[in-house]
Amino acid sequence: MEKIIFEKNDIRNYVKNVIAEKIEKLKNFIEFTLEASRDIKKTPKYDSMREEMQEEIYQMQRQLGALNDLKRNMAKVLTNSTERVQLGSLVITNKARFYISVSLGEFFYEGDRFYAISPESPMARKMMGMKSGDEFTLNKIHQKVVEVL
Repeated sequence: MEKIIFEKNDIRNYVKNVIAEKIEKLKNFIEFTLEASRDIKKTPKYDSMREEMQEEIYQMQRQLGALNDLKRNMAKVLTNSTERVQLGSLVITNKARFYISVSLGEFFYEGDRFYAISPESPMARKMMGMKSGDEFTLNKIHQKVVEVL
């Protein structure tokens, strides 16, 4: 089997860019919704619509706060290569590729599927401190750590 080389710093930058793009899209959508809510006529007939739009804006602002938290947390993610799994590790198992960073979920980088997971996630907690060759079982799924970058 051909060994595939992953450049961890490129993956880190990709995750940071995905977060930045999501923040920008959400900011634009919030601005668009604010503009639309200002254009609604100020009559009792449209009060419920304005209230719904305000609730939507509130929800988007909460999402924006969560994305900004992800962005701040990415600044803490280590870039150096390690032998044992820790924050910033890229962990290749026989089943999947995990980037221990922030809770972003599944993403595709250069055609390969990765999972950006928080160090607090059950999967990351199970793998913390492991090295290549270690094995573990989570949710009745057995995995072997092939490589830690």
